[in-house]
Formats: sequence, structure tokens, C-alpha cells
Amino acid sequence: MTTPSPSKETQRQLRSWRKQAAKYDRKVGRAEQTMLAGSREWIVARASGRVLEVAVGTGRDLPYYPAGIDLTGIDLSPEVLAIARARAAEQGIAADLREGDAEALAFADASFDTVVCALALCSIPRPAVAIAEMARVVAPGGSVVLVDHTRSDRALVYAGQWVIERFTIPLQGEHLTRRHRAEVEAAGLQVVEHERLRSGAVERIRATRP
Repeated sequence: MTTPSPSKETQRQLRSWRKQAAKYDRKVGRAEQTMLAGSREWIVARASGRVLEVAVGTGRDLPYYPAGIDLTGIDLSPEVLAIARARAAEQGIAADLREGDAEALAFADASFDTVVCALALCSIPRPAVAIAEMARVVAPGGSVVLVDHTRSDRALVYAGQWVIERFTIPLQGEHLTRRHRAEVEAAGLQVVEHERLRSGAVERIRATRP
């Protein structure tokens, strides 16, 4: 299948990740001890069979995957993929890690039993397009599993997120106030698990393809 050229926004994200890659583990590691605690364990516990991780990043999910799965991971950035490959090699984890665009997945329809995306929809330029692609490549009866930080239910927290976004969006392409359930449903997926944590600032979704 023909893969379209990345959009200007995606190319900007590629340049941003070139700068962020070396610092990402330290940055997200702090958040995973507090606001995002348990997020990776939750998402990986719902993965089975042929698994695609979209925006695998530096491979922080890799150690949590159960034995017996067939794992493929894609990421836009060769810099973060290099870290993920080193992590997989060091821990003896078998995974096909390759460059790819979440908005144009280079896989045939219904190629995977599970598609996961952890803490990445916040920075994918067009999350609705990426979710539609995840829905396309998951097999009927399979699951799309998402975790991300999202717009808080509390007005004061949301106000703080909005202010921070004035800096994070132009500098890193990172959004703090998105929500994704409506996009999941618009992609034709059926939500079977949905929870919001930390005053609504963390969202977990598992949806199946009918």
C-alpha cells in the first residue's frame, strides 16, 4: 500500500522529537510515579495476540507485555526508536520496531488483534485520523486500548492546563486538554471500558471493533 507523505504538522513533530528523545525517559518517568501511575500496566494487561503499539516511543511499555504475544511497534522518530531497540535488546524482548506514522499506518486492514497507544495522542497532530487508522488495522472482535492525559473535569485544573498549553503546543506539539472518546466512537469502535482518573486529567479507554 502507498504511504502518503507526512503532513507539515507531522514533520514538525519529527523535528521536535529529535530534540526531546534523550530527555523523554527522565521527563515521563516522574509523571509515571504520580499522575500516570499504573497507566502502562493497565494498557498492556489488555493486549493479546498480534499487537501493534502505535507511537511506541522509547519502549517504556515493552517490559510489561505478557509472554506469547506477537509485538510490532511503530514510531515517527528514529531517535526514540533507537532507545526502544536498545531497551528491547538489553531485556531480551522480541519486538518488530519500525518507523511509521500514526496517521498513515502501513499495514493492511484487520492485521492485529490489539492496537495500543499510550501517552501519545496528546502530541499526534490529528488524533481522530490516528484513531481511525487504529480501527482500520484491528481485526473484528479485537481491541483498541488508549491511555492519555486529557482535559480535567475541574475548572481550576483545566484553567492551568490551558495556560500550560500556550507553551507546550508551539514548543513541543503537546496538548493537555484533548479528550478522545468521541473520536473512538466516530471511528466505528464500541467502547467497553472507559474511566477518568486524577480529576479527569487521565483517560483510559478500551474499545472493540464490531
